[in-house]
Amino acid sequence: MNPKLLIDRRKGLIKQLKEKELVIVFAASVAEYPRNFLQDKNFKYLTGLDLPDAALVISKQKKPVIEIFIERGIPEMEVWVGKKMTKKEAAEVSGIVKVSYLDEFERKIGFYLNSCKKVYLNIGYNNIDRSLNKQQDFITKAKQHFSHITAMDMTKIMIPLRSVKTKWELEQMQKAIDVTGEGIKNIMKNAKIGMMEYELEAILQYEVTRNGLQHMGFKPIIAAGGNAATLHYEQNDSKIGKDEMVLLDVGAACNGYSADISRTFPVSGKFTKRQKEIYSEVLKINKIIIKMVKPGIGMKELNEKTVELIQKALIKLKLIKDKKDYRKYYMHSIGHHLGMDTHDLGKRDSVLEVGNVITIEPGIYIPEEKIGVRIEDDILITKTGYRNLSENIPKEIKDLER
Repeated sequence: MNPKLLIDRRKGLIKQLKEKELVIVFAASVAEYPRNFLQDKNFKYLTGLDLPDAALVISKQKKPVIEIFIERGIPEMEVWVGKKMTKKEAAEVSGIVKVSYLDEFERKIGFYLNSCKKVYLNIGYNNIDRSLNKQQDFITKAKQHFSHITAMDMTKIMIPLRSVKTKWELEQMQKAIDVTGEGIKNIMKNAKIGMMEYELEAILQYEVTRNGLQHMGFKPIIAAGGNAATLHYEQNDSKIGKDEMVLLDVGAACNGYSADISRTFPVSGKFTKRQKEIYSEVLKINKIIIKMVKPGIGMKELNEKTVELIQKALIKLKLIKDKKDYRKYYMHSIGHHLGMDTHDLGKRDSVLEVGNVITIEPGIYIPEEKIGVRIEDDILITKTGYRNLSENIPKEIKDLER
């Protein structure tokens, strides 16, 4: 990544701040084997660095101050853990001139906290039944020494930055989507009755790794038959039965940017009459809602239209008589923002603008018939309307059966 992109991102963040406000972004901690290290999204967005346990500090003053703290290398440990990134290397990647070591952080952070009124941190989602994360531990300690400060999660000030994608970001997303598509097509070609769901997951993972991507955007959902009626089914350990469809909800990640694609297909190679009826209704809704996408339309409007269409489809399929009962077979919203997080920063009731990327994912789920269908595409909002970034991944009945 060009450091200029990172510099522009930090300038955009500073514009969101008032004078004497502070941002502290902690990197993710070292991952335990066998999980590959996965960086905190906001830290990665602002620094481009995949260093664990680092910290970024941005202070809004008359002349803003930006400083990053990285782990100090210990020559005696290099034979065991390898060399650490140097200050010079961190500066070259991030475009941040002021680089210090982590063992200086506690001494230096006091100068920042003493003169600030409000501090934003990447606290993220937590609940009272969970242990405090390191950001919350830091806030607790900081407020004991600097009782005047107010601490806030930084999500709100990151939404205007992360929800509008640059050309470089879209290139990463397109690569993730294309690789995901190749995985989906290989699953469709190789899936057979009697295989296990995790065998299909292995095909996907092979395709992702073969194309040079190291991470999935989220844990894949490979759901056969009735499992597809469970929205967040993740076991992926059932045998695929005769005449069953498989619902795939999968997405590779490229440089931290995620794809999110759902496809549903008959493993036998041919839809039954009932499967085709249900699939056709979901596909029709998918296409209608995608065509509605344009700058200025709200996610709420897309949701309302989807519900109207789902209600008509369920009545047509003889699943409900009263349209108020649609929630029995359709439980989620039409989509969400997509980017560095699969459910990326951006409100569910937001009004769409050029550069947003969203998912469109209608579905019908019928546990008593052991059928679940979801068709999900990744859509870029453009000046003239939209572009379907996943249009090359088959979803027409004739293409799936072929």
